[in-house]
Amino acid sequence: MTDRKLRWGILGAARVNERLMPAIVDASNAELVAIASRRPGAAAETLAKYAPQQQGVRTYDKLDALLDDAQVEAVYLPLANHEHAEWALRAIQHGKHVLCEKPMALSVADIEAIEAAARQHKVTVMEGFMYRFHPQHARVRELIRSGLVGDIRSVRATYSFMMRPARLYRLAESVERGGGAMWDIGCYAIHSARMFFGEPPLAVTAMAKYVESGADITTSGIIDFGDGKHAHFDFSFERARRSEYEIIGTKGGLKCHTVWQLPGDIPVLSWWTEDGRQCEERLPAANHFTLEIEHFSECALTGKAPQLSLDDAKDNCRIIVAALESAANGQTVKLSQ
Repeated sequence: MTDRKLRWGILGAARVNERLMPAIVDASNAELVAIASRRPGAAAETLAKYAPQQQGVRTYDKLDALLDDAQVEAVYLPLANHEHAEWALRAIQHGKHVLCEKPMALSVADIEAIEAAARQHKVTVMEGFMYRFHPQHARVRELIRSGLVGDIRSVRATYSFMMRPARLYRLAESVERGGGAMWDIGCYAIHSARMFFGEPPLAVTAMAKYVESGADITTSGIIDFGDGKHAHFDFSFERARRSEYEIIGTKGGLKCHTVWQLPGDIPVLSWWTEDGRQCEERLPAANHFTLEIEHFSECALTGKAPQLSLDDAKDNCRIIVAALESAANGQTVKLSQ
């Protein structure tokens, strides 16, 4: 551990700053020093909106200006999905640590390039799946290790919300350009669905509904882990809000009722067993964004390996690309081992 604070810059004035900017401000080992946007005045406007109490934070109307800022040690990158790989590489080449909003990139090859650059420049890079830092998932893993549900046979992950006009930009680009539900919320579904299987996946089958741009608005599918073990995923921009997963084993089942926790929410887990036991656990509230920032800052400052590795990012991307191929072609896609 170190008492020093990691100096952060934010590369983009995206809506997620509503959660991330206060998280950087509140984190015990982080300091917000700069934010940049290509839209004139947007960086200053975002800072005034989400962190009005912060003094001395530099605002830039050019993204490169933030990368040239020698005081910025780490970059949070919430740009459009198809820009993640390009700007992650630029930040790395400037010697910055990078926390990249999910998805890390739209291809495994791009993540491999990011990995090679990070190794060359000796910086820390992680994909920003904030939910994994909420203590409720550690409790889920603890219950599984206890043998409560037995051998895991299936996981179902469901994520959805009704698309509002202000968010229609998510459907403006085709899936090839990072648009649609898959790259936006489907990556959560696949990431959480595969979290509890020790085996590598063998194949993916998916089906989707598309809009005119070529973006998927609803997708469902199955990941085959072999030996009758399956992960079921479904996500949509035209269904009521859901962010949950359910695990079924040989002795019982376990459900995480809300993955997208707000800071004041009370997490609820429920479980049942074949021998008639059942329980609902209510856990302490936590801010997974702040916990993510503190974890990444610790890793960047001390050289500790991040909880979410780039191998994990590649594995998730590999399944996403296969699922998109399956949905487009109407066929099961086998995954190379």
